[in-house]
Amino acid sequence: DVQLQASGGGLVQAGGSLRLSCATSGFSFDDYTIAWFRRAPGKEREGIACISLSEGTTYYSDSVKGRFTISINNAKNAMYLQMNNLRPEDTAVYYCASDPDYTCSYAGLLYGMDNWGKGTLVTVSS
Repeated sequence: DVQLQASGGGLVQAGGSLRLSCATSGFSFDDYTIAWFRRAPGKEREGIACISLSEGTTYYSDSVKGRFTISINNAKNAMYLQMNNLRPEDTAVYYCASDPDYTCSYAGLLYGMDNWGKGTLVTVSS
């Protein structure tokens, strides 16, 4: 049974940093593409970062490239999203997700994944 649970959200001032964590179980990072999505108030869901170890690919949306970093800790069955230089427009509920058959790319992130964790709210004040 695949499970994911995001945590680490909170309130931060613009320019600050947060690290989101996602505890996972029931699958191997070697076989699944993992990703972070977000949904801002009144906006569509946005795929912002993904990793596929099997394909050796990492992708970031233009909105977060250079500020956010996605990573994996295999030993802890955890994935992370380090968010630096946060902006008010980064305010959103953030979700971690995984899928065994998913292309980590701009086109791929337009689609949802098979497995989702409950979101964690990030609020960036100006």
